[in-house]
Amino acid sequence: MTTAASIHPSIYRPIQSFQTFDIRFPTSLELDGSDAMNPDPDYSAAYVVLSDGDCEGHGFAFTIGRGNDIQTAAIRALEPYVLGRDVSDLGALYKEMVYDSQLRWLGPEKGVMHMAISAVVNALWDLKAKREGKPLWRLLAEMSPEELVDLVDFRYIGDELTPDEALEILRRAEPGRAERIEKLLETGYPAYTTSPGWLGYDDEKLRRLCKEALDEGFRQIKLKVGADLEDDVRRMRIAREVCGEGFPIAIDANQRWDVGAAIRWIEALSPYSPHWVEEPTSPDDVLGHATIARAIAPIPVATGEHVQNRVIFKQLLQTRALSYLQLDAARVAGVNENIAILLLAAKFGVPVCPHAGGVGLCELVQHLSMFDYVSVTGTMDNRVIEYVDHLHEHFVDPVVIANGAYRAPVTPGFSAEMRPESIAAHVFPDGPVWRES
Repeated sequence: MTTAASIHPSIYRPIQSFQTFDIRFPTSLELDGSDAMNPDPDYSAAYVVLSDGDCEGHGFAFTIGRGNDIQTAAIRALEPYVLGRDVSDLGALYKEMVYDSQLRWLGPEKGVMHMAISAVVNALWDLKAKREGKPLWRLLAEMSPEELVDLVDFRYIGDELTPDEALEILRRAEPGRAERIEKLLETGYPAYTTSPGWLGYDDEKLRRLCKEALDEGFRQIKLKVGADLEDDVRRMRIAREVCGEGFPIAIDANQRWDVGAAIRWIEALSPYSPHWVEEPTSPDDVLGHATIARAIAPIPVATGEHVQNRVIFKQLLQTRALSYLQLDAARVAGVNENIAILLLAAKFGVPVCPHAGGVGLCELVQHLSMFDYVSVTGTMDNRVIEYVDHLHEHFVDPVVIANGAYRAPVTPGFSAEMRPESIAAHVFPDGPVWRES
């Protein structure tokens, strides 16, 4: 194939092929990713590859095993929207899929179909960035405020964010963009790690991984909680002993609690000074999050990985139900909707600390945070990107962590492309990894 950087971006090249794969990794064998709600996840990707004959665009929806075939089928249903189309106007193509009346009936704008749109939209952006010879964060960061606003769907959020307000936010960040790009290339973006905190790990492994996180320069760690209060108290005590007073240790309940239980549980853990409590209750319960936030203050609430669209994020911000916004690169409808969410967070002054982990999510979200820094907020203060040390070896352009920070990608694209041998080995159910298990 022709290298991405050699293809002139203005040449119309219609997409000629659309392939999907059900890819699963047996992470449940080692309890990697285990938490109070998901005790045995097999990290999986409903994967799509688009080609214009010269370049490929790769995207995926993240799942944890069962149902990945359903997610893959939903992605395949979007093939008619993409074949024969170009990547010249991704604002219009994104809205065409989201606005489809019959697809909307399956949501609207949430669930399996919305995640399928995310996979396809992200694959289109991967293709566009490769054609222009730039990593996605830099492609977005070098777009004009007017071009960026044209990508956003302001329907349902116009009461809080208008196109003019979005332009003002982006224009305010224009001075210093070149300097911030250089700083990113030099120092990267701060990271925190969840790798020590899976519920399936024993105390000795927790202690060892906390120490390793400190040695590797991470600014924060996170522990999963919510299965057993006694266990959580013990595990928080161990982490605090290793990390020391004042070191940020966040906790993540993965939606385990009702509102009252969340408040009682967090109060019991408060002596260990949680940096934030993540997903304390149902991601759809905006008012429940607000009630918890008021009751546990000054401990902050963080949420977002299962928030289904920009509308719920708007309401969480309106009700001051969160102090940290954790967007996900593959749950809402891809890059376009995440730009809207970044702009909403900027208007409300709430820092974005994306959800990552899983398979490929670290590779994706680094681009969104770096774009946010360069072109939206102009700051990395009080902001970190989650990092989980699993499955990066399966990607052509894996994340690079140095001294507790994400190094800025320089390879063209969205860093979403899996190695062909990894796809072949992990296709479910006929790949050799699954035939032998």
